[in-house]
Amino acid sequence: MIRSSGSAAAIASIERICTGVQFVDTNVLLYAISHDPDELEKTTRANELLSAADVGLSVQVLQEFYVQATRDSRADRLTHEQAAGLVDSFRRFSIQDTKIGVVLAAMSTCRRFGISYWDAAILEAARAMGCEVVLSEDLSDSQDYSGVRVENPFRGI
Repeated sequence: MIRSSGSAAAIASIERICTGVQFVDTNVLLYAISHDPDELEKTTRANELLSAADVGLSVQVLQEFYVQATRDSRADRLTHEQAAGLVDSFRRFSIQDTKIGVVLAAMSTCRRFGISYWDAAILEAARAMGCEVVLSEDLSDSQDYSGVRVENPFRGI
């Protein structure tokens, strides 16, 4: 995996070597552990996605997963040990560190597209990994963010 050299320009010009890797957003991980009967189809789909070898994540996605999976208001809340164990198991996937180049690029993407910094950071982490697709229910389905396209893997469910 190619890592950022520390500048937004470097990230924008990274050669795409991971075009088959699909970057997954936090919501995919959260659906994978859901026990809500109303989310059964999404849980099944999320687990299908995570059983593939071509998955990419970022440190931010892992952080968000831990926080959301253990929050007190979650009906099927995980314990610290359960969530930490899952985060450890997710290390089997390619993981993009949050480096200054990703942060700078995310700030530009945030401004350019009028999206939250956190959503922009997901897109830029995917770009830094060379991923062309981000699987997310939270971003606009089919939107292309300068070469990184969002697909809602739960569309129609």
